[in-house]
Amino acid sequence: MNKIITIGREFGSGGRELGRRLSEELGFAYYDQEIIHEIAKRTSLSEQYVNAVVEQQSFFSFPIHIGRSFYIASDPAFEQKQAVYQEQSRIIMEMAAKSDCIIVGRCADYILKEYQPFRIFVYADMESKIKRCREKGQEDENLSDKELKQKIHSIDKKRARYYEMYTGNEWGDKLNFDLCINTSHRTIKEIVPAIAKLINE
Repeated sequence: MNKIITIGREFGSGGRELGRRLSEELGFAYYDQEIIHEIAKRTSLSEQYVNAVVEQQSFFSFPIHIGRSFYIASDPAFEQKQAVYQEQSRIIMEMAAKSDCIIVGRCADYILKEYQPFRIFVYADMESKIKRCREKGQEDENLSDKELKQKIHSIDKKRARYYEMYTGNEWGDKLNFDLCINTSHRTIKEIVPAIAKLINE
């Protein structure tokens, strides 16, 4: 059976970078936004819409589909959200079957539970998360610390709601993970070799 690592993460904790660096260290395939792209490709829903569904955003402001309508349902919004999750599950299962891989977010730890993945959850204190968000790019540079803190809280609440809706488990609960990593005041680069060593043992 392939080695599978799933990574859940708080926004700004560096979980995405950790997954990417760990995949390079181990030589594993890495899947993150690729999953969104593949869902959009298979369903003709726009990537913006799919991402909004997965992140539990107010997605009605996004274009729902490209090319053709997905299908007509009595409650289109609910049905499409369910369809996105089902397609996401199929894609994640296919990816896990292909090769050793690391999958970031998307309830992968739950979807792949029969594969017994090595489940990581990444978290950090608010000061470190704000610092990482500011270093990451221009998107948050005009926000005050208070506004950025509110954004981080909001995104994490949406991730928790999405995870709990589809898994029935509490997002971030240490009992659902094999390794919880506190990245506060640490660089991701210095943490990765130790995790890779643990995975290879």
